[in-house]
Amino acid sequence: MTAVRYGLGDTGPAIAEIRTKLTLLGLLDDTAPGPSTFDHDVEHAVRQFQQERGLTVTGVVDTTTYRVLDEARWRLGDRLLSYVVANPQAGDDVLALQRRLCELGFDVGQVDGVFGARTGEAVRELQRNVGLTPDGTCGPSTFKALDRLAPIVTGGRPDSLRASEALRRAGKRLSGKVVVIDPGHGGDDSGNVGNGLDEATVVEDLATRIEGRLAATGVQTYLTRGPGSDTELDEHERARFANETGANLVVSLHVDAHHNPIASGVATFYYGGNRPGTTSAIGEQFAGLIQREIVARTDLVDCRTHPKTWDLLRHTSMAAVRIELGYITNESDAARLADAEFRDVVAEAIVVAVQRVYLPSGEDAPTGVLHLQDLAEA
Repeated sequence: MTAVRYGLGDTGPAIAEIRTKLTLLGLLDDTAPGPSTFDHDVEHAVRQFQQERGLTVTGVVDTTTYRVLDEARWRLGDRLLSYVVANPQAGDDVLALQRRLCELGFDVGQVDGVFGARTGEAVRELQRNVGLTPDGTCGPSTFKALDRLAPIVTGGRPDSLRASEALRRAGKRLSGKVVVIDPGHGGDDSGNVGNGLDEATVVEDLATRIEGRLAATGVQTYLTRGPGSDTELDEHERARFANETGANLVVSLHVDAHHNPIASGVATFYYGGNRPGTTSAIGEQFAGLIQREIVARTDLVDCRTHPKTWDLLRHTSMAAVRIELGYITNESDAARLADAEFRDVVAEAIVVAVQRVYLPSGEDAPTGVLHLQDLAEA
């Protein structure tokens, strides 16, 4: 869709639509007709919506927030659901369907509210089990079957169990694993800037350092953009690239910024939100390992790990983690980011975290102990 951006003071039909959707979600008291203005009440409601949905809280309706607002209006049974390759359906109804299928023991992959191929196959398997035509389309007959069936699994997370089992089967050796490294921004988009540095250049250099170290352990690596590339990709395109490689893990590299120069520290993000059953268990584990390894090996402030529903995290079919490595607008963080030795330390921390994802609990090492030579010998 065309890029949108609506904020305080904006008026018009689009604002009226936004107000209506926020009212239907119970976030805005807009029962009486009034001017179609983006006022402070709307801004507050948008912030609450973004917080609930794991989006960046800005109070501004950008393209992503506008799309997720539209997805939030659907309830299971409102429309036919099926897998459309070119334009997959997405919405709260798809999310509800995926959670219901998981409870019944069917594998939908990541519970992300997007009707993908695995969700379609899960619907067909359900239909076979209840004697319906296995066409993969969730219509009235399939909805009725879902209502009649009692959950096989109550409590716990069957999708998490499947993900953990897949890790166990993959084995602990890094050789043969596939990792996508995603240096953010690129081309004409330099990302955040400050203290003589720009984000795109910093993360591009860090990506090459991670790539070299992973290659030394036998990992097949792919970069979403190479050194000096003028390619500009949005998060959907980066996720598509990762999915096409069949990667095991994705590491997205970014550097933060803030108008307050005191803001500093490292944070990691994984797919998840406030709604039950939507968190990537392996993504959360991987984010925690990266965060702890970086904090243990550097003096960056620990800004912890956080669930988000950003497009790259949501649309990758494997565990994906986004790292915000310091604040380029903070003088101390920027000095570290400019230091090649510091970037080497961070690169090793990330590679060690990749290994620790696959180590059985009885063979894992304490945070900050493993080094590259240990992995090469594993």
